[in-house]
Amino acid sequence: MKCRHCQTELHDTFIDLGFSPPSNAYLRQEDLLRPETHYPLRVMVCRSCWLVQTQDYAHYDQLFESDYAYFSSTSTTWLRHAADYVDMIVGRLGLGKDSKVVELAANDGYLLQYVQQRGIPCLGVEPTTSTADAARAKGIPIVEEFFGVKLAQDIVAREGKADLIAANNVLAHVPDINDFLGGMAVLLKDEGTITIEFPHLLNLIEQSQFDTIYHEHFSYLALGSVDRMMRTLGLRVYDVDQIPTHGGSLRVYACHLNAAHQPGAALERVQRQEKEFGLEAIGTYHGFQARAEAIKLALLQFLLEQKRAGKKVLAYGAAAKGNTLLNYSGVHADLLPLVADAAGSKQDKYMPGSHVPIVTPAALLAARPDYVLILPWNLRSEVEAQLAEIRSWGGQFVIAVPELQVW
Repeated sequence: MKCRHCQTELHDTFIDLGFSPPSNAYLRQEDLLRPETHYPLRVMVCRSCWLVQTQDYAHYDQLFESDYAYFSSTSTTWLRHAADYVDMIVGRLGLGKDSKVVELAANDGYLLQYVQQRGIPCLGVEPTTSTADAARAKGIPIVEEFFGVKLAQDIVAREGKADLIAANNVLAHVPDINDFLGGMAVLLKDEGTITIEFPHLLNLIEQSQFDTIYHEHFSYLALGSVDRMMRTLGLRVYDVDQIPTHGGSLRVYACHLNAAHQPGAALERVQRQEKEFGLEAIGTYHGFQARAEAIKLALLQFLLEQKRAGKKVLAYGAAAKGNTLLNYSGVHADLLPLVADAAGSKQDKYMPGSHVPIVTPAALLAARPDYVLILPWNLRSEVEAQLAEIRSWGGQFVIAVPELQVW
């Protein structure tokens, strides 16, 4: 396998999570009677550009189907994050009715709705029909295609260039990362700004967040690797924010190489943090496999102990990270009878691989669990507040990553 950015031959394995189905390939009742496709889930490190990336087996159209079940607006935490971002970026860039905002991976319009409310012209790019339709229902114009240089050229020809391109948690999902970044360079005005948010590779390693690894995430990103890739395509990072989303993310601000934007103080600070942590030293990536195995064993031990004790453990959050954790750990419905999720698109379906049934939050509460395993640990506070009723019968919450915690 060659690096998807610089084409260097890859030889170093970061982690091997065995075989699992695509993490958002939720199953219907009738699907349980059919074979289920599993793919190897192995992550490699490029010693040349230091892009961390999956070894590819599945094509992107097998991972992002028309009935893709992830709707960003399901999470109140994420909606608040989007609203705060729009407030910040409109003020910082002085955006107004003469500006143009384009969001890549606009999902169900969770972010552009706040841009639209301000009367700022906007356009969303969203390739999955289910979420694109939800955005259109909000009155947001959507181009239903995968983004790259060709689509960027088409948008520029029809509507002109963008003052702001926003791309939240999408760069990791892109199989052809050079085409995606190259499209941004085509679409951006001379003095425009790109903001890209992504989980920080440093936090993934430091906090053993192996469950954020799944087939739909082709790349695992850091400031250094993103800036390096951008510079080969005529862009550069000029500032960065460290934000708490998804267990610790970066929001990078980028522009054309020759734009007037000056480097922010935070840029040098994060660059220094990554260097001191060793993100460009191969030894930093060794030992991660053993830490993931320790988390898996601790979870299995807990579930087995509760099973023997006659206790009921149920889960909340049919999230992609939960699917990675359950499939790597070999957990099925015998140890975890059900998982609740607020997204109607997932309810009455089954988790891929583990085949744990997905129910409503009300059904979980009606089952009166002794423990609720929160699979999307990044939404821990939101879930704990939503399911606070379990305290009335002595129920407790559990997370498995970065280590098993019961409270």
